[in-house]
Amino acid sequence: MSACVPTRADDTAPAHHVDPPHRPPRRGPRRFRVAGADVSASIAVFLIALPLSLGIALATGAPLQAGLVAAAVGGIVAGRLGGCPLQVSGPAAGLTVVTADLIQQYGWRATCAITVLAGIAQLGLGCLRVARTALAVSPAIVHGMLAGIGVTIAVAQLHIVLGGTPQSSVPDNLRALPAQLADLRPAAVSVSALTLALLLLWPRLPGRTGDVLRKVPAALVAVAGSTAVAAVVGLRLPKVDLPSWSSHALAALPDGPVLGLVAAVLTITLVCSVQSLLGAVAVDKLVAARTDLPGRVGRSDLDRELLGQGAANIASGSLGGLPIAGVAVRSTANVNAGAVSRNSTMLHGVLVVVATLLMVPALELIPLASLAALVMAVGIQMVSLHHIRTVTRHREVLVYAVTTAGVVFFGVLEGVALGVAVAVGVALHRLTRTRITHDEREGVHHVHVRGQLTFLAVPRLSRVLHLVPQGADTVVELDGSFMDHAAFETLQDWQKTHTVQGGSVEITGRRPGTRLSEPDTSGSCRCRPWTAWRNHQCERPRSAPPPSDAMPTAVRAASGQELARGISAFQRNTAPLVRGELSRLAREGQRPSQLFLTCADSRLVTSMITSSGPGDLFVVRNVGNLVPMPGEESGDDSVAAAIEYAVDVLKVRSITVCGHSGCGAMQALLSADPSGARTPLKRWLRHALPSLERLTVDDGSWARLAGRRPADAVEQLCLTNVVQQLEHLRAHDAVARALRAGELELHGMYFHVGEAQAYLLTGMEGDGVFTVVREGEEPWESGETGGSGESRETGGSGESGETGESRTAGSPSSATESAEPAPTE
Repeated sequence: MSACVPTRADDTAPAHHVDPPHRPPRRGPRRFRVAGADVSASIAVFLIALPLSLGIALATGAPLQAGLVAAAVGGIVAGRLGGCPLQVSGPAAGLTVVTADLIQQYGWRATCAITVLAGIAQLGLGCLRVARTALAVSPAIVHGMLAGIGVTIAVAQLHIVLGGTPQSSVPDNLRALPAQLADLRPAAVSVSALTLALLLLWPRLPGRTGDVLRKVPAALVAVAGSTAVAAVVGLRLPKVDLPSWSSHALAALPDGPVLGLVAAVLTITLVCSVQSLLGAVAVDKLVAARTDLPGRVGRSDLDRELLGQGAANIASGSLGGLPIAGVAVRSTANVNAGAVSRNSTMLHGVLVVVATLLMVPALELIPLASLAALVMAVGIQMVSLHHIRTVTRHREVLVYAVTTAGVVFFGVLEGVALGVAVAVGVALHRLTRTRITHDEREGVHHVHVRGQLTFLAVPRLSRVLHLVPQGADTVVELDGSFMDHAAFETLQDWQKTHTVQGGSVEITGRRPGTRLSEPDTSGSCRCRPWTAWRNHQCERPRSAPPPSDAMPTAVRAASGQELARGISAFQRNTAPLVRGELSRLAREGQRPSQLFLTCADSRLVTSMITSSGPGDLFVVRNVGNLVPMPGEESGDDSVAAAIEYAVDVLKVRSITVCGHSGCGAMQALLSADPSGARTPLKRWLRHALPSLERLTVDDGSWARLAGRRPADAVEQLCLTNVVQQLEHLRAHDAVARALRAGELELHGMYFHVGEAQAYLLTGMEGDGVFTVVREGEEPWESGETGGSGESRETGGSGESGETGESRTAGSPSSATESAEPAPTE
């Protein structure tokens, strides 16, 4: 009885079967291994987390052990269960004010119970898969909230820096500041000043020695240095007091008004969730910038991250720890230190546990003034000038300022509510600011509408339309993306009236009453959402013959103006939307990640089928998507130069060769007469002869579409040609060097024009299979991965931590998730 080897559903038997090599059975349990990069990264994060956790606990008024408990649980539980493998969670400065208010109002043990309830709420949100909904909160509100919290922290910790005790609110702290300044404690001020000086100067140490010393975190150096000086000089200062773990307070049922408790739970849930999710998106950006991680760490699963944060808050609250969220400072340090998996995050939590058990005598030497100075510096950094400039540029500074002021003077929940209200008001105000202008040019009256045309703009629209004289020729230009029913009826009624009175009305842009995203159903054309040209049966009936050389001169002249009209439509509609991005690209230069080599066929719109934009793809187009072999005799300097420039200068990470159905070059190749004249087309198609020979020799059986056979010989040759041109690519010196260095990937792609369906080449060993990319599905989600040899033609597949997802690197889609930078710790 022969053994059966399970295969994937899409696998087929190769042309010549080779038995797989014998593998000895695995003995014993799988060994747990931690990469050396994860060990070093965990130590770096631990050295940052230890003093900050104590400082945040001090700032909240909680027992100092609570900060250590939260750091350990955040590292171990959130690190193991979360959806962002390299994000580090723990007590965050963004939660300081909220936690401090809860401790004052309900007591420490009840605050722990509220943390547990918030964790349960996070689990519920994660199960409902609404994580991305949290990202819909305006970044101006999030950063305004963090700035308000930062101001509150800094003002409160200033009193401890000066040797006093903070009050319960920012106004009280400000009123008590003059008296505190009159009663300075020189010892506390000296230690705090030394801590701040070390924090500021340590990252700026010059020279090679500075490069080595800066590897030690500034927070650790500042606290350790000030502690050592205070001990040597013999300063008498309040120091860290870690009570015995036997007296450590655990959670207890809260007692208070139900509505107040619900508001407290919702506040903790909101702040923890939003900060963690924004942090996860920011970590994805840091991971994408590292060249050693593609395929090893996948994009964050935000719903799983929410579940992990919920479990961590339940554990932390139950064990008497602070609320937990993703922390930007530690996460950034983790990624920059070279972490490659979630093991670094978990190991840092283990190190916190070890330090808590074994380093108590050393921790109790730390002056509270040093920790206060550290936390005050963190609070000041939370008021980010970068975020202020960003919201000012996007005209959202009012939302930012109101949220910040609300958090400072009223509280976090109240400040966020005020920010949301102002954001809604600003959005409504922008909705009403539709610009409607009227001018006359060469006897034609132009009414130009820019913005959303809603019922709020109807009075102004009606007033401008009545400025048009009766019987005049009029053009109404609509540049908005939406027109509601009230505006549509107003425009339609005026159009009818004006036409009856002998005038003419031409409405340009979209048909009134439709969104730009909807296809225009007028006539039989459905292409207007993405082109202003009229070469798609838009103007003439289907039965009308195409234009010919015998067409009247006036018609040919009108047809020749299509380019000018298209450019005009671009300048009017598209240029204002892309001008900022193109301006940035003009300043910074192009840095595309991919070379996309495809056919010159007019039906192949590369940016449309790859969802890419300016600066994403370096595109080379020629007849038949051919890559001539290198060499002066057989080569083509145009294509070779583009390949050399893309690989050696632009440092693209992947090259995609894209063929398509109904390729005229492949049809010409199949039907070519060898004895005919050597035209330029025939001379060019000699570079495709190896594809034709391969098809003849192998009968095309190894290049196929998943799920069906090629429709005809032309489609079979189109598929074969893609794989043959990939082999030609490997013969180019620049490509060969990059492949050997592991810096480049090759991909094959086939686009069926009639089906509007893309296929990716997912197998090169034994079978060459073009697999469909289904609507709404990433290529790696379908479970179809190709063999990855030395040249990694298929993009490979890699583990994304523990998420169970695989990833195809270098997919020819540049659609990425946009998010704001992570908040400061």
